[in-house]
Amino acid sequence: MYKNVIKRLIDIVCSLLGIIFLGIPMVIIAIAIKAEDPGPVFFKQKRVGIHKKHFMLIKFRSMKMDTPHDTPTHLLENPEQYILKSGKFLRKYSLDELPQLFNILAGQMSIIGPRPALWNQFDLIEERDKYGANDVLPGLTGWAQVNGRDELEIPVKAKLDGDYVKSLSFAFDVKCFFKTIGAVFKHEGVVEGGTGALSEKSKKDE
Repeated sequence: MYKNVIKRLIDIVCSLLGIIFLGIPMVIIAIAIKAEDPGPVFFKQKRVGIHKKHFMLIKFRSMKMDTPHDTPTHLLENPEQYILKSGKFLRKYSLDELPQLFNILAGQMSIIGPRPALWNQFDLIEERDKYGANDVLPGLTGWAQVNGRDELEIPVKAKLDGDYVKSLSFAFDVKCFFKTIGAVFKHEGVVEGGTGALSEKSKKDE
């Protein structure tokens, strides 16, 4: 009942309220991006949705127009060179993700769920298959996001996504939501070019 009906109703109500109350801040963000780097304000990218169906995820553009497309940040050589000054701030506080409220309203995403993989992140998609994590709506935030985010290696991230699927409930979604707020303000787990950074740090410390 919760997974198939109530969760969707919560997504609709919360995304609508988010769009209404964050409308002015989003306009200000759009103006700042446009003033710094001519080009589209929004960045659209093909991502993997529920049952591995593709959809176009919307973000505020935080990188320059000449950034290689469909390449995860952690695979770029010196990713810092591509990030806009305004983009650094947006990424630090996850404000670049706000347009995904429209993806949620459209039923392509949920507020809480595994973060949608890029269409060509075949290793992550395959790992998630082991845990059924491709068979739920991807989320704006999720259990892996609040337990390491960019610092996690793919097998660990997929396992955490699987743990979310096993524990999916209203109480667990609320827990993820409030942990997300804390993680954003503490700037936890955000590492540019940093998938697996936690493991790399451990190797350096050994």
